[in-house]
Amino acid sequence: MPQQPYQPASPGGRPPEGSSGRPAEAPPSGSPAAPARVLVVDDDPTVAEVVAGYLERAGHVVDRAGDGPAALELAGAHRPDLVVLDLMLPGMDGLEVCRRLRGAGPVPVVMLTARGDEDDRILGLEVGADDYVTKPFSPRELVLRVESVLRRTRPAPGARPPAEAGPPSAGGLAVDPAARRATKDGTELALTLREFDLLAFFLRHPGRAFARDELMREVWGWDFGDLSTVTVHVRRLRGKVEDDPARPALVQTVWGVGYRFDPAGRDGRDGQAVRGEREGRDGSAVRGEREGHGGSAVRGGRETG
Repeated sequence: MPQQPYQPASPGGRPPEGSSGRPAEAPPSGSPAAPARVLVVDDDPTVAEVVAGYLERAGHVVDRAGDGPAALELAGAHRPDLVVLDLMLPGMDGLEVCRRLRGAGPVPVVMLTARGDEDDRILGLEVGADDYVTKPFSPRELVLRVESVLRRTRPAPGARPPAEAGPPSAGGLAVDPAARRATKDGTELALTLREFDLLAFFLRHPGRAFARDELMREVWGWDFGDLSTVTVHVRRLRGKVEDDPARPALVQTVWGVGYRFDPAGRDGRDGQAVRGEREGRDGSAVRGEREGHGGSAVRGGRETG
């Protein structure tokens, strides 16, 4: 298949660094109604150009930075709604940039990584990234993931949350979806976007076992993806809500299935605890299989069909 040239997001060539162009196409259905400001941080200008172009055509305003200090400076001048962050940056790596961004205030982060080692991808999630995409990747898939995060942090104007009897609470835990606030025994918890959504989902469905692919579909809104993302977020959530994360009583492992939230577990009832850092692939594995996806991919800085 012949290589397809990159088409800039606006007439007259690509937008300059640190600026955005007008979208060349109408935003696809399902996009957030209001444009989001997205900061793309990648030292490969071709990759940054492709990612920015796809995001701009989806209706978003894009700032671009080629290294960590420039990213932090741009984020300080124009607070982004979301950051697409390359892990392998010169000087200050993406992990440190993510820490500093989060230190200045909550901001969703989707991390890009060319590293094949799973532990490096997991580390990105451990420092608070909401998702990661491994190079080579499909720009269309990246846009879908970005918009999945944005829909949860920036609901469309006029959108109303589902009717509920009240804020979910159980086992000493409570969440306020409108305020995006979670507490344990009255003390506020510092949760990331996905950790909050995962806890809120568990609280709405106590006692029911969910497979990891179900959690990815219901909480992340994806029908595909690396299921180890779910495992890492469950582990991070346990570290913040369990009295003893090494022997989890609230978020329990259901062997051969996945996970179950048991509000009675904190009262001393017998529950199944995680056996070490890694678990079987049948529902709670850290080692996940990457699935192939259609669409054009970014390979070594070039967009291919």
